Amino acid sequence: MNKGNNSLGYCSRLHIDADDCGAGRVAHALTYILVVLLALAACLGMTSCAVNRATGERHLNLVGESQEIAMGRQADSQVVASLGLYPDAALQRYVQELGAKLAKTSERPDLPWTFRVVDDPVVNAFALPGGFIYVTRGLMTYVKNEAELSGVIGHEIGHVTAQHAVHSMSNQQVTQLGVTAGMMIEPKLQRYGQYLNAGLGLLYLKFSRDDESQADHLGFRYMVRAGNDPRQMIGVFDMLSRVSQAGGGGRLPEWLETHPNPENRSEDFQREIDTLKLNLSGLSVNQNSYLSRIDGVVFGQNPREGFFRDNHFYQPDLQFEFEFPSGWQTMNQKEAVAAINSSQDAVLQITLAQGTSSAKAAKQFFGQQGLQSERLDTGNLNGLPAVSAKFRAQTEQGILQGKAAFVEYKGHTYQLLGYTSEQLWAQYQDIIVGSMGSFRRLTDSKILQMQPMHLKIITVRKPSTLGELAKQVGSPVQLETLAIINQTEVNAGFKVGDQVKMVIGEKIDTE
Repeated sequence: MNKGNNSLGYCSRLHIDADDCGAGRVAHALTYILVVLLALAACLGMTSCAVNRATGERHLNLVGESQEIAMGRQADSQVVASLGLYPDAALQRYVQELGAKLAKTSERPDLPWTFRVVDDPVVNAFALPGGFIYVTRGLMTYVKNEAELSGVIGHEIGHVTAQHAVHSMSNQQVTQLGVTAGMMIEPKLQRYGQYLNAGLGLLYLKFSRDDESQADHLGFRYMVRAGNDPRQMIGVFDMLSRVSQAGGGGRLPEWLETHPNPENRSEDFQREIDTLKLNLSGLSVNQNSYLSRIDGVVFGQNPREGFFRDNHFYQPDLQFEFEFPSGWQTMNQKEAVAAINSSQDAVLQITLAQGTSSAKAAKQFFGQQGLQSERLDTGNLNGLPAVSAKFRAQTEQGILQGKAAFVEYKGHTYQLLGYTSEQLWAQYQDIIVGSMGSFRRLTDSKILQMQPMHLKIITVRKPSTLGELAKQVGSPVQLETLAIINQTEVNAGFKVGDQVKMVIGEKIDTE
């Protein structure tokens, strides 16, 4: 949760909708089914059904390019609000220019290609339909040259040019029509707590291993067309394998779950390299210039934006702490810090509230259509001015029951919101209300003074080992981590003039 963003976005308020699921909704669902089936029938009856320019394959495609771009643009705004952009204008500009150069060589050069660095320590990259592509700052600290980054970005461009997300959605619309229609007609089939994925369904859409292999092939094509040395990607696959084994960034990269094994990808990539009739020595790597661009980038978790120790959340910048229920799955994003229970039927979250005071924020929240609240309790929470009440709300998912509290602290008003279904409220009431009571000032001076670690690029002055260099700068991370980010071994030696990644700062204890 970040103090610099006061907008509420998709995950910051309880969405109330008093509409029921009457005949109009049923008619809409049936009309939708008819349109889809007619489109499918028309497609199957034609020999030229949606030939993809990048792959040459025919696919069912129920989403036009303008719709694809619109979906991507909408999801892009939500990704930015949720994950946040890394605050380095020069680095953002560099990635945009590099990505645009690659995209220009693709079969869809006229898409509104947008390339961003998101402020996330996990080694990751992902793409949205329409040409919206993201790399994490974590990934940028682990790749060692521009050619490697080009290969990763090229892979994501491949997902867009092959329209993997669009084809997946089109197929799901047909093969899962019964489920989709059921959810339209009977909202109670939908799970509670959907806000955890609200607006980000495209981000978490899983591709098949065949799709991932195809994206590798297309990424190879684009990076070579743009003049980058494809041999550098072999190092990326090795690095990904090591990150996966070590659990880099605190959790395994999401995209490794569906990607082929890095070892297999490396072999496939090498086979493609072997078929090239091209002088590879003339292709670019750009290692030193790349390293200069990432010098100083935040490495690992940034404690200033909040962190967890088990289920206890600390926010040094905003100077508060909070205890989420034990065993609940937690998440910390730019606009919200939240938790959901293992059954995914109860939610607890903290956001910045609408309104300039707890009283005004409470009035606005409890005044929403379809919401009924008990008498407002005006007082304080651990010495902080607060207004709270329990409520019942009619939503598309059924009747929700919960509690909302609004707390004034250091110029902000915080909304504490916990809810579940009406039927389960008695089961979760004590857990949610008890957790809400833990919001308090953060006074631990050591936590308040925590600063993030940073990447530092050093030039070797005399022949040294990785361990010797680590001691010289007082690196707080394990030697194995330094070996992975430098794509070398723990006992590696370096000669005069070599540039080496080091991590500086105080080790962040989040255990």
